[in-house]
Amino acid sequence: MIFPTLFGISLITFFIIQLAPGSPAELKIRPDQTGALGEQYTQEVIEQTRRLYGLDKPIHIRYFIWLKQIITFNFGESYKDHRPVMDILLERIPISLQLSLSSIFLVYLLAVPIGVYSAYRQKGLLDRIITLFLFILYSLPNFWVAMMLILFLGGGRFLDWFPVYGLNSEGADAFGVWRWLLDRLWHLVLPITCLTYGGLAFLSRQQRGAMLEVIREDYIRTARAKGLSEKLVVFKHALRNSLIPIITLSAALFPAMLGGSVIVESIFSIPGMGKLGFEAILARDYPVIMAIATISAFLTLVGILVADLVYTLVDPRISFEAKR
Repeated sequence: MIFPTLFGISLITFFIIQLAPGSPAELKIRPDQTGALGEQYTQEVIEQTRRLYGLDKPIHIRYFIWLKQIITFNFGESYKDHRPVMDILLERIPISLQLSLSSIFLVYLLAVPIGVYSAYRQKGLLDRIITLFLFILYSLPNFWVAMMLILFLGGGRFLDWFPVYGLNSEGADAFGVWRWLLDRLWHLVLPITCLTYGGLAFLSRQQRGAMLEVIREDYIRTARAKGLSEKLVVFKHALRNSLIPIITLSAALFPAMLGGSVIVESIFSIPGMGKLGFEAILARDYPVIMAIATISAFLTLVGILVADLVYTLVDPRISFEAKR
């Protein structure tokens, strides 16, 4: 069902973006601060621009032209930069991957142990403190956290520990390999923090809830009755089955890795996929918007498929074979 679903998503997305007011041709005529037109574009020039972009054709014809290009792995040219969309994506994807992979690694590295411990020590003092702290984290908007980090740690009014702009310092091209790598990591500390805390709070609560359901099952009581150590009961029997909801949530990891974050990338001036998508929407750059939406939809469907397959590894009782 991946390809029919992808076709439906692309069809809906293509028609929805056409509903946005303005078009690439019309957006070129913008009043300057004095209220006068910056350039005297005539209606004839606008029509020529529309023909150049293929916007003069009916919308269903444009969709099938775009679909034919996608089948041949051609995302077209950007209306804004007049460059192949694939070249633009290949420039931005590695940057978003650096942010997303680091954030996802930290989220799972911290969330699963925190969730397991909170469930095992349910209603204890430390569990209540962790729960309160994580709920506070989950409620904080990332743009506010980003501004506070800049204010307190980025040289705003207090400490000047971390850079708050770009991916590297000026003149970083002349650095050695290790110095360049450390400089890049130092620039990513604040953005990764903004991308990590929300997922950490959410995923750890999901892990705690799943673990609480599992440790009340009969087979857990049976394992304890057999005299197995508590560590073996928790990490071998309970943890494995409690990971099923976490695997379900991980289906969204693939698009998240490439989708980037509009707010974080904009605040820290990071040229990733999130910022690219935001700029494309403002410029009505239809080829870039459709490329990002299509790739994100495809990765979401692949993530769901991978999650379904991983279920069988976590719980051997799950099978996708037809029953007679």
